[in-house]
Amino acid sequence: MENKLTVIIPCKNEEHNIRPCIESARAVADEVIVADSGSTDRTLDIVQQVGGCRVIQREYVRSANFKNWAIPQAAHPWVLILDADERVSDELADEVRAVLSGTLEFDGYRIRFQPYFLGCRIKHSGWNSSSGIRLFRRDVSRYADQHVHADVEVSTGKVGRLRGKFLHFTCRSLSQFVEKQNRYASWSAEDMYAKGRRVGYLGLLLRPPARFLQFYFLRGGFLDGRAGLAVCMTVAFYTFMKYTKLWELCAAGADAAPETEAGSSNEMKKAA
Repeated sequence: MENKLTVIIPCKNEEHNIRPCIESARAVADEVIVADSGSTDRTLDIVQQVGGCRVIQREYVRSANFKNWAIPQAAHPWVLILDADERVSDELADEVRAVLSGTLEFDGYRIRFQPYFLGCRIKHSGWNSSSGIRLFRRDVSRYADQHVHADVEVSTGKVGRLRGKFLHFTCRSLSQFVEKQNRYASWSAEDMYAKGRRVGYLGLLLRPPARFLQFYFLRGGFLDGRAGLAVCMTVAFYTFMKYTKLWELCAAGADAAPETEAGSSNEMKKAA
């Protein structure tokens, strides 16, 4: 490829995923960087066994912050971000090679995901239509500063779209998935709170079932059988957790305000 590519794999404790992830990355990569945030399992041992990767390490703050630290360390002008639970499909690999070997019209490319839930391919419910800017020119791109679901911002605004997809293996077990959803709900609530978003009783009551109905019926989640039902129910539960955590933050903020005012008043009295 004329325009050389660095694949960056952010990871922590991904011993079950890291080998096939690296192997899929090699279909397109001139350089593979494994950006580790403190793995305590066999992840780094496996990376060493596989060989041919550059390992960089730093403490994890949040996803966007961590990836923005890793991106400038790429040796090549083009970067592909590949999470450890994702794989570069054959179709996507062919398309990436074709794009980078030609005259480039865009500085970033949006790529869709083909999700799998507990080993079942999800073809409907909205999960199948999610995408992100993952292939981009290193020097004009960075992630938006937010806790979760941050996307890449390309400063030139020149963004195209690829037809090929990442294969996304969302979870190995339901317990692992629920733990991940709990973390994401907390981060998403913090982002909403920072932007001034608030939620009332009706929001808590109506948003989760509305989300389920949207994904299960309007977007065809029922067509994926039991796996589709499980996905849509977990989406509804995630929505409930996210807005309940937002309510919790709002309540904590309201409780803190009188104490702050009282403290200020007492300090003024002492000063007087």
